[in-house]
This record gives sequence, structure tokens and C-alpha cells, in this order.
Amino acid sequence: MSKSQQLTQLSKLLSEGIQAYVMKALQAIQLSDKHTIRSWFNRHTVQSFVSLFLIGAFLSIAVASCGSSSASKNDVKIKLVSFSVTKAAHDQIIPKFVEKWKQEHNQNVTFEQSYGGSGAQTAAVIAGSQEADIVHLALPLDVNKIQQAGLIKSGWEIKAPRSGIVSRSVAAIVTREGNPKSINTWADLAKDGVKVIAANPKTSGIAIWEFLAFWGSVTLTGGDEATALDYVTKVYRNTPILTKDAREASDLFFQKGQGDVLINYENEVILAGKNGAKLPYVVPQVNISIDNPVAIVDKNVDKHGTREVAQAFVDFLYSTEAQREFAKLQYRPVNPTVTQEVASQHPPIKTLFTSQDLGGWDIIQKKFFGDGAIFDKVQAASKA
Repeated sequence: MSKSQQLTQLSKLLSEGIQAYVMKALQAIQLSDKHTIRSWFNRHTVQSFVSLFLIGAFLSIAVASCGSSSASKNDVKIKLVSFSVTKAAHDQIIPKFVEKWKQEHNQNVTFEQSYGGSGAQTAAVIAGSQEADIVHLALPLDVNKIQQAGLIKSGWEIKAPRSGIVSRSVAAIVTREGNPKSINTWADLAKDGVKVIAANPKTSGIAIWEFLAFWGSVTLTGGDEATALDYVTKVYRNTPILTKDAREASDLFFQKGQGDVLINYENEVILAGKNGAKLPYVVPQVNISIDNPVAIVDKNVDKHGTREVAQAFVDFLYSTEAQREFAKLQYRPVNPTVTQEVASQHPPIKTLFTSQDLGGWDIIQKKFFGDGAIFDKVQAASKA
């Protein structure tokens, strides 16, 4: 029984008690016997009557208060922190969710949104400068970092649909018109005279996926780690600048005309083409599944009182309606219905590997991106 129901029942009992009290008082008066009236009131003081009346009045107010609080809901604000290239998708998805929630719950939801390099966004959430209720990041490694900081409960990927992965892509190689440097495979990026535009793994999610694609293209096709290290070092020697995120890399290549080749998300490349920047690109047949996770930041939703709405939005991201919006922006959807609908729009990958094929995120972080790990050694060697 709810508190409201308990209060209602108690108020009813008190009301019945007061009615019985008044009836007995009237019966005493009707006897017209002063002695009887005086005796009755001595046994049942006016003070008791007043007490019962006040208690009944208080409970009536309490019950009314309970009823009104459930009928009227305050507006809710959700803070969404995401990586740079998801903004276009969320701009379409959020209004649909807001409308749906309003119809079903008679409550207004507003979203405060922040976009940037996934690594930088992760650091801001951990530092507390971004009090995210929800994070949609470029790779599970970033969510794991927030979990390790104590903001997200362990097992977040187990509790969520599809292991917490809500959007997906693969890596693509973009060249200049006519492909003058004849760049068709990962190996071609290491050729002399090729200038590669890439992002920084210290701040960007796409940069980590790029690095893993480079490395896996060697080690998962028969090459050893020494060969992979030599190849990756040559690629980064051909990279004159590392941008902070995927969006900046795209702008540098498309708008400022820098570089011979750009490595980016397949969805970003196709979208750029639809917006007028139609440049040749190839999706390598040895590729990595770029899996983008979403998670609730437990500590923050509990602090803000937003868990219910935040969870509903995360669930909505997996819906057919939301996944179609991701698909319109050329992401490879994770919803099976939508995946089937758009299968013909994406070229099949001959060898598609995942982070697990490279040891999983704990090993990847320590082996490649920790202080003094392989990427730092590659950077030092490429600048020598």
C-alpha cells in the first residue's frame, strides 16, 4: 500500500471516529439532563474532540498533497556529453524523444548537449567540469575510464542492450580527386611523400580506432608485432599534424585542402559527400568495427534525480525510430531491423575485426596508449 493510500485510510477512520463522537454528544444533549451532559463531557473532554479534529484536518491536507504531487511533474534537464560527429544524429533524435516523453508522462524534458573529442570529453566528465547524465562516446575505453573514476557502476555494458553499443562504423581512406598518390590500401599510407591527416589518440576516439586499424591490418593478416611497429611508425612520420578530433581532421582536409589522405569514419566520409565534398574513398577490406557506446553516469543521475528519464532516453536510442536516424547519417545501425533495411548501402568487409581480437580494452590501453606505451614510442620515433 502506498503512503497516499495509507494516509487516506487513516483519515477515513478518524473521520468516522469524529462522526461517532459528535453523535454521542448530540444524544447527551437531547436527554436534557444537566447531570448527564456534565458527566458525559467529563469523560469525553472537548480537548479530545479538538485533537481528533486537528489530526483529521492534517491528514486531509497530507492526502491532498500526495495526490497533487503525483499529478504535477517538474521539468527535467538532461546533460548529454558526446563525441564530435554525433551531433547531427542527436539533433534529430532528441526532439522525437522529448515529444514522446511529453505525451506519455506529461513532463517537459530539455537537453543540455556538449560535443568534442571523445578523450577530451571523458576527461571533462571525470574532472567534474561536465556533469553528464549520459555519455555517448567514441569507444568503450572512454566509458571504462569514467567507471574507474567511480562515476559509472561496473558492469554497465552487461546491463545495457547490445553490450552498450548504440552506433557503429568502420574506417575509410579518403584521397584527393583522381587519387594522384595511388592510395588504395592501409600499406599505401606508409609510402614516401604521402601526407596523412589524422587525429590524436590522446584526445580523440577516431584516432584510437585509426591506430588499431593500422596495427590490426598487419598483425591480423599474418604479420608480427615488429612489422606492425615499423609500419605504424612510418604512417605517423607521414602525419604532419594530429588534430584534436575527427571533425577538425575533416575540416582540415576538406575545407583547408591539407594532406593527401584522410582517415575517418565511413559515416563522416559519406555524409561529407552528400554535403557536396564528393572525393574518392575506399573502405579497406581489412577493417575494424568501430563501436560507439552509450552509458548512464550513475553518480550524476542520482545527484540530479534524472535516472528515470536518462534511462528512457538510452533505451530510445536503440529503437527502430532512433536507429533509422543514425542510418540516415550513414552509421551502421545496431538494431537488426534497421541493419537489414540499409544493408545494401554499405560495402561488405572481408576481414572485420574487433577490439577483442586485439586483446580487449584493458590490454589495449596498457599496451598502446598508456604513458610510455607503443603510441608514445611511435610518436617519438616518427619525430626523430
